[in-house]
Amino acid sequence: MDVVVGRIAKAHGIRGELAVDVRTDSPEQRFAVGSAVTTKLRDGSSRNLTIAAAREHSGRLLVRFEEVLTRDVAETLRGALLIADTSTLPPTEDPDEFYDHELEGLRAELADGTLVGKVLEIVHSPAGELLSIEHDGREVLVPFVKAIVPAVDVAGGRVVLDPPEGLLDA
Repeated sequence: MDVVVGRIAKAHGIRGELAVDVRTDSPEQRFAVGSAVTTKLRDGSSRNLTIAAAREHSGRLLVRFEEVLTRDVAETLRGALLIADTSTLPPTEDPDEFYDHELEGLRAELADGTLVGKVLEIVHSPAGELLSIEHDGREVLVPFVKAIVPAVDVAGGRVVLDPPEGLLDA
């Protein structure tokens, strides 16, 4: 299974360096020199790249890939997702931390077992993480906080919701 570890925001400089919005808790491992990532381009195609260098810059990571030598080539990668194989992820040590791929596809239900829907994806926003849940044929965004999502049972394939009144009606 694959997991998104970043998104290419834009080209940086003239030598093919790229500004990357990181979506992993272990960028030092995911973006280590010599590591391979797969890019999923906006047109749906993919391309394998090898990390040549990475450094922090203004809240982003500036990454240079061995296969990207010019700004023109870098520009073709704008908006691409960077994908890594989940089998290479280290286990989380905190029982309250989860990888996005562990939550996607879980049943969302109320404490009494009433089915609410299915977790489609995790949305990373400046205000925090949101669970995107398919509910009655539409998408509902639920803040991923302990007060609203009191239990996550990955092995049991479910998340338990305790939504405030009206949250699922919006």
